Amino acid sequence: MDTRAAVANRIEELCNERGITINALSYISGVANSTIKGIFYQRSKNPGIVTIKKICDGLEISLAQFFDTEIFNRLDQEIK
Repeated sequence: MDTRAAVANRIEELCNERGITINALSYISGVANSTIKGIFYQRSKNPGIVTIKKICDGLEISLAQFFDTEIFNRLDQEIK
């Protein structure tokens, strides 16, 4: 799994836990629906940390909570 897929999976996981849609996430985070869908469907080549922070703010979690999961702990190093 690459980093983009991990971010998308984590967003999906958090939305499922809270019972919210991508549209609802867009509303509560203030991030454009098209941006969230681009991340979610892995069309975004590099989801920025500022965008991920806004998503975290909308979900009322910290960046540390977002990234502190097995999804990210299992990622292979992308630069070798």
